[in-house]
Amino acid sequence: MYLLDTASETPLHIQLYEALKHDIMTTLAVGSKLPSIRKIAQEYRISKNTVESAYNQLYAEGYIESRPKSGYYITEANYQPFVMPEPRAKNNNPTTPYLYDFFPARQAKSSFPLKLWKRLFTKAIDETLDLGGYSDGQGEYGLRVEIARYLTLSRGVVCDSSQIVISGAFIDSMNILADLLRDTHPRFAIENPGYAVPRTVFERFGYDISLIAVDENGLCIEELIRSQANAVYITPSHQYPSGVAMPVANRLKLLAWAKENNGFIIEDDYDSELTYRSRPIPSLQGLDTDDRVIYIGTFSKALSPALRVGYIVLPHRLLENYKAFHGYFSRVSLTTQKTLELFFKEGHWERHLRKIRNLNRKKHDLMKYVLIKYLGDQIEIISEGGGLCINIRPTVPIDFNLLRQQAEKTGLKLYYTNDCSLIEWDAIRMGFGGFEMEEIEPAVRAFAEVWHGIWVCNI
Repeated sequence: MYLLDTASETPLHIQLYEALKHDIMTTLAVGSKLPSIRKIAQEYRISKNTVESAYNQLYAEGYIESRPKSGYYITEANYQPFVMPEPRAKNNNPTTPYLYDFFPARQAKSSFPLKLWKRLFTKAIDETLDLGGYSDGQGEYGLRVEIARYLTLSRGVVCDSSQIVISGAFIDSMNILADLLRDTHPRFAIENPGYAVPRTVFERFGYDISLIAVDENGLCIEELIRSQANAVYITPSHQYPSGVAMPVANRLKLLAWAKENNGFIIEDDYDSELTYRSRPIPSLQGLDTDDRVIYIGTFSKALSPALRVGYIVLPHRLLENYKAFHGYFSRVSLTTQKTLELFFKEGHWERHLRKIRNLNRKKHDLMKYVLIKYLGDQIEIISEGGGLCINIRPTVPIDFNLLRQQAEKTGLKLYYTNDCSLIEWDAIRMGFGGFEMEEIEPAVRAFAEVWHGIWVCNI
């Protein structure tokens, strides 16, 4: 029995979540079935929404899995006490000269389900494929159906297969949209600090660019209104590079701006699949009632950047223009699309996503632990809890250029937020996704040695 205190300031669903999590971590066996949502609600006389919220949080963090028509079950190994492995110094990527590469947006080679992909690829190459013709210019119908279903169920996106466009990953999506909007919406706004690639693409197409400040609530809506822009690119659920999320009130203001100004919002659902501290925030697009949000995403972080597959959910009002000017040829190979379709259809995507989220949550937690262990109060963690990197900023005098130079000499590759953001927003992107677990501590220890050497020289 759990003690749920209705008078507590802690919400009931959090109390229930913490109680269940404690039992999962201490007493319940792997594979055990949890009581149904209805049973818990009746037993504790609380709403089913309260129980569902607690279960959703446990699911998002990888403690339980949902089996169709069966219920919720405890997953394996993710809650076992972590034992620090023996350090192993090696270059996991022999194609680079670096001992440790902190690239902030890649997975380890071992995380890709290669054997499964090869089997599905072989299965996809059969006599039904027409390799003598051109495939659908929007992307294969079956894959678009699977992506629409996934986005509806997991991200709250309101769409159907007719709105999906399969693209050649992020830059290709940006090129499509820049070309699609330039004659009707030539004044483009983007977050500042923000991701530099959209600005580069839209500038190349001749747009008038406005940089809009970001605060603790994400994009500043009032500043956007003053800019007179009529299209905007945002990362509302996990803003790059600050990591803040836009609250619902501001999302509604942004949608009102788009409606009043006949504008469009390009929503980049950055890092939505890889969140480790809370349930992923539903999409902005799902709140849109006026067909004004263009939703984009890729499979680069959660599956593989090498596949070069992304997608766009176009508003209905833009579909005809797309078909007229861009819908002639597919932008991704037929075999890749059909293999990915099978990956979805047979349930492998959801299993892979759970596995990769759990694995990277462990890496994230270990990276955070060893950063604090070796650098302590000399750093502040300014963005964490999702994605494939943790952003840190010095609390002591550090010369960023000298730090990078000295790191290079010792075989470390570093990345800063201002490498690909719009302004000098100095932070170090400590990528962990590309490392194996046993590499993270020696990598951070080597980084800390360089750091302390630079800091001592500055005293």
